[in-house]
Amino acid sequence: YGCNLLVYPGAFNMTTGPAHWELLQKARAVDNQCFVITASPARTEEPTEAGKYKHYTAWGHSTVISPWGEVVGTCGSDEDIVVVDLDLSEVKKMRDGIPTASQKRDDMYKLS
Repeated sequence: YGCNLLVYPGAFNMTTGPAHWELLQKARAVDNQCFVITASPARTEEPTEAGKYKHYTAWGHSTVISPWGEVVGTCGSDEDIVVVDLDLSEVKKMRDGIPTASQKRDDMYKLS
């Protein structure tokens, strides 16, 4: 469990995006005690002419979350780039302060 950051591509829609996009990123960052970076396509409007594939409107909002579940950087629904400086020592501080990886109780159960 030496991972310092997780990167997820995603394209949540206009229903799940507002409700779950940021929430799930924060949960993964806190669960794994590391940074989470998500990349989403920018939101596009329905084209006036039909194309080969059905149009999909993505929520957008590419984001960077800290190990504490805080938003470090984000953008809106338009095409954009999120640029942040990450202090990877925050991962070690988090894991030292809440050492979940070393709290396994082999005396309580056995996995087979």
